[in-house]
Amino acid sequence: MERGNTKQEILEASLDLFSVQGFEATSISQIANAVGIRKASLYSHFENKQAILDALVKDVLDQYAEHSIFEKTDWDEYDNSEDKPALTPDAAAQMILGQIRYILHDPHISKARKMLAMEQFRNAELAKLQTKQNYADVMRYFTGLVKHLIRNGILTDDDPEIMAAQLCLPISTWINLCDREPDREQEVMEVVSRHIQQFFRVYQK
Repeated sequence: MERGNTKQEILEASLDLFSVQGFEATSISQIANAVGIRKASLYSHFENKQAILDALVKDVLDQYAEHSIFEKTDWDEYDNSEDKPALTPDAAAQMILGQIRYILHDPHISKARKMLAMEQFRNAELAKLQTKQNYADVMRYFTGLVKHLIRNGILTDDDPEIMAAQLCLPISTWINLCDREPDREQEVMEVVSRHIQQFFRVYQK
């Protein structure tokens, strides 16, 4: 088997195991067995288990930066764009719902989120990543969205950070519910849709 493919298989197997039983509880032997190689072969790809985790974090961050609207949207740049599409309440709702579906169904992001939820109290680096991805970036995105909608006369001029928190933090709770009980996704998506519609009814000019 080609070395590059084996390395990727090690990362995939490690993420599977870390997302179910945690980083500390997973042994190198378990990872090697999941891939179907010897421990000695695994060590030819990664120095130790921490090196595997480091590579996984980099991979997750790269994918997050490429696909997450929370990471890559710049609302100031959006406002200054000559050809920006109109961001109506319905368009904003569809954008948010689409991102929720991505968060729930992208296998790497979903597994990484579960790993972070377990490891945030044991690993300082992963705790920082959990805060960044699941709070700081989300609040930055929604605060920027609310400010944009206020500037464009769609929402009333109020405290944008508090408005953003009212909009996004309940959604984070519903995403966590879907992680625990995936069969409730349809119910959650309907509640999120109603929540977004009510937010615009309350604050819309």
